[in-house]
Amino acid sequence: MKELNNLTSSFNSTEKMPVLFLGHGSPMNAIEENEFVKGFRKVGQEIQKPNAILCISAHWETRGTMVTAMQNPPTIHDFGGFPRELFEVQYPAPGSPELAKETKELIKSTEVGLDDKWGLDHGAWSVIKHLYPKANIPVIQMSLDYYQGPQYHYELAKQIKSLREKGVLIVGSGNLVHNLRMVDWKRLNDTYAYDWAEEANTKMKRFIKEGDHKSLINYAQQGKPFQLAIPSPEHYLPLLYTLSLKDEKDSIEFFNDKPVAGALTMTSVRIS
Repeated sequence: MKELNNLTSSFNSTEKMPVLFLGHGSPMNAIEENEFVKGFRKVGQEIQKPNAILCISAHWETRGTMVTAMQNPPTIHDFGGFPRELFEVQYPAPGSPELAKETKELIKSTEVGLDDKWGLDHGAWSVIKHLYPKANIPVIQMSLDYYQGPQYHYELAKQIKSLREKGVLIVGSGNLVHNLRMVDWKRLNDTYAYDWAEEANTKMKRFIKEGDHKSLINYAQQGKPFQLAIPSPEHYLPLLYTLSLKDEKDSIEFFNDKPVAGALTMTSVRIS
């Protein structure tokens, strides 16, 4: 343990960091100038500068839990059909093998693997680049074990809460409402929601505000609007990671709270 403390000496005790859930939406948000990008930028300017960032992205699903542990994570363009300009974006933030090792040590409920092949997918870099455009904050990613249910993810996240006291900004990146099959692709820039999407998003926000994490964990029992909003769990689970890290005295603030193209919401959450 002494060796681990030496490894992480750069992560000294700090003022407790906030936790963010970012609705990342389309990868095009990485290069467009819109109200959502402004919302990300504003939060980046308001919160204290972190020592490092740990991101749980909807776009890295694995068997078991992994954390990226390389010194220089590559920028992954894990999408298709977008302009060349988007594929040319690089976000050369350093990694942090030290933080990866500390994260592995903190999690006792499962064996966490140290990964040297992944990098930063668009769930991470497309939003983090607006918070910290200089790419000068170390970033690691934690994967989602797609064999596990929501309660497992919620409980796993509790084990890394102490990182908030070491200047680590923990970011969940996904979307509360994310049903690509029902997106109105002709109205991608329109902020409107189908009735079921609005109902689900409103109910989720109420549960978040009330601290009713049990209902959010048991989202499959919340009726048809939730089933349509969460046809698969990967964009929703990062929310459970962030809520699990909330302390009793923390406040909740919503931002970028708008729908897009009927079946997506950009609603983001700041816990501080």
